[in-house]
Amino acid sequence: MKKIMMIAAMMVAVLSANAQEAGQMFVKPMVGATMSKFTGDADTKFRLGFVGGAEFGYHVSNQFAATAGLLVAMQGANTKDTDHLKDISTTLTYLNIPVLANFYIAPGLAIKAGIQPGFLLSLKGKGSAKINGQWVDQESSSTDGTEKFDLSIPMGLSYEFSDFVIDARYNLGLTNVNKASDVKAKNAVIMLTLGYKINL
Repeated sequence: MKKIMMIAAMMVAVLSANAQEAGQMFVKPMVGATMSKFTGDADTKFRLGFVGGAEFGYHVSNQFAATAGLLVAMQGANTKDTDHLKDISTTLTYLNIPVLANFYIAPGLAIKAGIQPGFLLSLKGKGSAKINGQWVDQESSSTDGTEKFDLSIPMGLSYEFSDFVIDARYNLGLTNVNKASDVKAKNAVIMLTLGYKINL
């Protein structure tokens, strides 16, 4: 009986530690990884990248919080090899501003969705092209043919434990990456981060 009481007390303590308090503001530094590709006309594969930044939040109630963040994210894609192109990789670095509604369906466990404008910071493309029967390495950093603004819908789950937050999201791109309207390519990004929640 004593063991059962002790286990129950420990569970209550854990749940209390993860409980959300209405009116509480917080900041959450976070780092992690992205898996990204382009959807649409481009025949691409996922590539691995980095994401880091911080989100600021406010608990409107015990079950709902609103957050807004600043995240630097490496996105882009790897292109499948052809007879004339190989090892083609495009890295697009964005400053993303996710604005999310967080619904707590259990202590510490939230589902989230919102809107995310993004601004292109840099582009790096590299690969090899076959020219006159020889493979020639090429690189590019020009953003002339790339849209500087990106809009996506982030959605996902997060779980909080001892002030740490594991966050998994999928960012569904809404806008075309290319300025050329006849070539459809939109960002599709899986993001996994670890954050630390600091109450203010």
